Amino acid sequence: MVRGAVRRDILQPKGAASPRKDSDRLNLQSRTDITPTLRIIPRDQHIISRKNISKAALRVLYRLNEAGYAAYLVGGAVRDLLLGLQPKDFDVATSATPDEVKKLFRNCRLIGRRFRLAHVVFGPEIIEVATFRGLGEAGGEGDRHIIDGRIVRDNIWGTIEEDAVRRDFRVNAMYYDISDFSVRDYVGGMQDLEDRMLRLIGDPDIRYHEDPVRMLRAARLAAKLGMRIDAAAMAPFETLGPLLADAAPARLFDESLKMFLSGNGLRSFRMLEQSGLLKFLFPATARALKRGDEALRSLVEHGLANTDARIAEGKSVTPAFLFAVLLWGEVRDVAHGAIARGQDSTEAWARAAAQVVGEQCQRVAIPRRFTFTMEEIWSLQPRFEQIQRKRVFRLMTHPRFRAAFDFLLLRADESPAMRELGQWWAHAQQLPQDVLAAALPAGGGNDPVVASAPAKPPRPRRRRRRPGDKSGSV
Repeated sequence: MVRGAVRRDILQPKGAASPRKDSDRLNLQSRTDITPTLRIIPRDQHIISRKNISKAALRVLYRLNEAGYAAYLVGGAVRDLLLGLQPKDFDVATSATPDEVKKLFRNCRLIGRRFRLAHVVFGPEIIEVATFRGLGEAGGEGDRHIIDGRIVRDNIWGTIEEDAVRRDFRVNAMYYDISDFSVRDYVGGMQDLEDRMLRLIGDPDIRYHEDPVRMLRAARLAAKLGMRIDAAAMAPFETLGPLLADAAPARLFDESLKMFLSGNGLRSFRMLEQSGLLKFLFPATARALKRGDEALRSLVEHGLANTDARIAEGKSVTPAFLFAVLLWGEVRDVAHGAIARGQDSTEAWARAAAQVVGEQCQRVAIPRRFTFTMEEIWSLQPRFEQIQRKRVFRLMTHPRFRAAFDFLLLRADESPAMRELGQWWAHAQQLPQDVLAAALPAGGGNDPVVASAPAKPPRPRRRRRRPGDKSGSV
């Protein structure tokens, strides 16, 4: 039986006589008119090898099979392996329900309310196990709740064929069968890999109403895999992009990290712009770039390219620097406008940062530990122009000096003076401290000689003891 709050018109087939409003039409199953056609790609016709599959995932697959359940490696892992890439995660689809999975694995925990899943934990690695999703036909097991076309809970179990047409993109709907090492393709995913084309399964209008984040996922996957987005899948972006405002800001933060901190940040950014989605995810960035500031575009693209390079080299990256780059244009323009109206510089930068961050966090929930660092990076930028002995040494001892200096270098295209300023501070970090101190004016000036080492703190003055004061005696 179907449990939970489920609208009856969801299960009603297309062509039924009862009239519906446009919003009700979006609640229809968008995949019931798709007929899955199985294509089996045998082992000798694909490049997937078990040596490239997580041992933990193999253990889960074998145990489920031994217990009599169907179980397959599925989704992005199969897609990436077919492309010769090494997946970061390995997901399993099975005929076993979450409770049945939990009985098989002591190291299993059940998670999720919107989508009930089993996580099988092997030390730091988690294998996500999902039961085959169904189309919601009468008599199915589980429950589904849809509001205005958006799926808020979906736990209806079905067959592997139904599970295939329930997935988002055709390239994500292929299954690796551990029993004979074949790949099972139900909706043409293999052809899409060959065509380098990202195609959505079902009616794009309905699928994006179900989950607006699928639009962002399309842009991210196209950038990661070097594919084009099918014209039919991209066409609704402009009209349905505002639906992203209904997505949870915390979820959009996670999606932003996947786009920009996975080594494909620059391509993802360009795909967001090309597809028209940037203004729905980062409206301040889109506004600033629309003003035609080529120096700002250079800063953003160089910042993303540098992040990609650091990831490729295995170096650490922080979301704070990335978001500081993306939002800089709007923060700078708001601050400069306030200063031109006579507001104090320090106050202007603080208010500009608070305004822009506040607006952005309504879309993407950037944690405070990152926004605090962003605001420090921005507020330190005007201080680089204050070439005075005490100010220079004080700035060099600031905890965010290195991040702020790297940011300053990205601003080189703003003006020749800004480029010279970056070179000036770069040279400063190579000079001995005493050379710097001798070269810098005590009260002002712009001498182009700087150093890197922070000044040593002054030695504390010894307190002179008064007659009869024995506090310093041993």
